[in-house]
Amino acid sequence: MVHHDKGIAEVTGSDFDQVVLASKVPVLVDFWAEWCGPCRMVHPILEQIAGKYEGKVLVAKVDVDGSGNHQLAKKYGVRSIPALFLIKDGQVVDEWVGYDDNMGETLAAAIEKAIAEK
Repeated sequence: MVHHDKGIAEVTGSDFDQVVLASKVPVLVDFWAEWCGPCRMVHPILEQIAGKYEGKVLVAKVDVDGSGNHQLAKKYGVRSIPALFLIKDGQVVDEWVGYDDNMGETLAAAIEKAIAEK
């Protein structure tokens, strides 16, 4: 079951393929955990992106501590969090690890590029 919070889909290992890989629009996936300080700093940026690009991009979060999500994180080579992946047509087209002050602009530029490329 996919839960939405302020335009952000909470996905798990069991629905990741259906929600993310089969998406008709690019998907920004955030691998995160409750105890991760930088992950909490990324969340408001993701909310802004979800609002700004509603209908053009799906923003999804995967809790690495959630049931069945460890294998998914391993599949994507997640070693530290936050780890963000921009996925288009089922393929990773860009990725970022950690948090920085320019993250909003960096993510927006990558999303604009992914949307523009048909």
